[in-house]
Amino acid sequence: MISHVCFSSGRAPARRVRLACLPLALACAFGGLVHAQEAPALSETVVTANRTPQALSELVGDVSVVDRQAIERSGATGVADVLARLPGIEISRNGGVGNTTSLFIRGAETRFTAVYLDGVRIDSQSTGGAGWEGIPLSQIDRIEVLRGPAAAVYGSDAIGGVIQLFTRRGEEGVRPYAGIGIGSKGLRRIEGGVSGKSGLFDYSFGVAHEESKGFNVQPVDKRTPSKDGFTSPDRDGYHSTSGNVKLGFQLTPDQRLDATLLTSDTTAGYDATVSYRTKLPIQFRDDEANNTLRTAGLTWSSKWNDIYSTRLQVTDSQTVYKTQPSFYRTETNLRGYLFQNEFRFGPHLVTATFERREDALVNAATTSAKLLSRDRSQDALSLGYGFVQGPHSLQLHARHDKDSEFGGKTTGSAAYGYAITPALRFTASAGTAFRVPTLYQRFSEYGVSTLRPETSQNVELGMNYAQADTTAGIVVYRNRVRNLINFVGTATGCASSFGCYTNVNRATLQGATLSASQRFGDVTLRASFDVQDPRDTATGNLLARRSKRHGTVGADWRVAGWTLGAEVQASSQRYDDAANTVKLGGYTLLNLSASTKITRDLNLVARLDNVGNKDYQYARLYANAGRTAYVGLKWTPQ
Repeated sequence: MISHVCFSSGRAPARRVRLACLPLALACAFGGLVHAQEAPALSETVVTANRTPQALSELVGDVSVVDRQAIERSGATGVADVLARLPGIEISRNGGVGNTTSLFIRGAETRFTAVYLDGVRIDSQSTGGAGWEGIPLSQIDRIEVLRGPAAAVYGSDAIGGVIQLFTRRGEEGVRPYAGIGIGSKGLRRIEGGVSGKSGLFDYSFGVAHEESKGFNVQPVDKRTPSKDGFTSPDRDGYHSTSGNVKLGFQLTPDQRLDATLLTSDTTAGYDATVSYRTKLPIQFRDDEANNTLRTAGLTWSSKWNDIYSTRLQVTDSQTVYKTQPSFYRTETNLRGYLFQNEFRFGPHLVTATFERREDALVNAATTSAKLLSRDRSQDALSLGYGFVQGPHSLQLHARHDKDSEFGGKTTGSAAYGYAITPALRFTASAGTAFRVPTLYQRFSEYGVSTLRPETSQNVELGMNYAQADTTAGIVVYRNRVRNLINFVGTATGCASSFGCYTNVNRATLQGATLSASQRFGDVTLRASFDVQDPRDTATGNLLARRSKRHGTVGADWRVAGWTLGAEVQASSQRYDDAANTVKLGGYTLLNLSASTKITRDLNLVARLDNVGNKDYQYARLYANAGRTAYVGLKWTPQ
């Protein structure tokens, strides 16, 4: 995995200059140290930055890549846990795996990240943003993360960044695989599949099941009428089953069809309801949350000649979230149409993309709310220009979205990179972005129909070094968000006595990221460090559940056929609420790992996370798992 970085330009106040200088000082202190995993070759291509294949060495964006090997070595059970180890990313979760999870790129709201799975858009018209707890890590083969606004390429939502997830793709021959794993808290994991390629046809099939007895996510519930609270005796486990199919057919050397299907069903326990008796003890009911994800996509890629190529795509996604016995059910269906045109003239690339997105929300009636069934659509035209020649790289994008509810919105971006030397590269970029309110935020019992889209303006400046076994990068950014939507007690046009969503604030997301890696023979060092200041501009308060400093330092050592790893994750204190009255303590975690080939076809992975059994919280009243261990075996015939 590798990251390219950018800095913001222009005159900065003293406070921001001091913030920018810190990573520069750290760069000198770290020397060649790291960032998240071993860096791939700069000739590797990614598609997330501009929706077209592009070599990492030519990117002007801030991108990280995680491959399957890194995912398997991580021993993680959730996609968010893998992403939390990357620069610029934090997570928040209400308990264990399977419970509500938020992801913050550079301090941006979780709904400000556009998420795609095999090119299929995943989003919720209820809360906004992808339901990370429902995405099956077992089916993911590769992850690309773009930090920074990308609405001029992807449209609504991409204020903080874009994350693309990819499942396996068949390669030459027949390649079956099978894996089992066991861990703490009664964790059991099993997976299997086969991929391959024969002539013009390639395929990949995979299934997986995972379950855990879990732990008590709310060991002390301070909402109960007791001075000291009461211990909830139940364990909040989870179980997840997933499967995917990916098929490809090379019609001619220049014509290809791809089809993808994925399904995932995750159920997790949580403590949400307390039933009172006339006498103690208090009983905690075992509430359950179920997340169902379905995605499907069909793509026709064509290269008509050396100049002109196209991509035609139709996608569908369905996300369903429901709870029992405290009944709630919300369903989002999202259909997308994409027609992308590429024109290549030597070092020049021109793109013209037509896109349509259709969203539909159905919230079932409950004892306190009526049935909500609404839909909307967006039509867009996006134009792009890329130029790469010698030391120069240039990317320009403009996009106009026409929303069925809000009318037209135009966004743009410009990015430039200059290779000072073959190893040292400077980048600068600026862009605008937006997100339209969800249908729930506008039309539910807590909705206000006059909500305005959230908008942002971002600037970045960066420096990246990559040569042989050394990589290092620094990024400084400032992203100003307007019309920020929050839930407040009173609002104009609000029909609920409990409160409503409203455009109340502005926010400034500014910070700096240092990342680096260095290999010394059989030892690879890696680290990243973020200093950020995500604040509500009106109140001056930090945005909830986001720290001012967080980072990761790790090392991998290859010895006697083993790969031994140690990693430290650290975060400063955060606040659980917008008023900054409830503190969440900082934490430092030590994780250890080991992997080896037992035979040519059999791999062993072992991990011990949170070695010191640190008691910490991502969200108030919700515990984390404590010290956990995992051992897994993977059979992949060579």
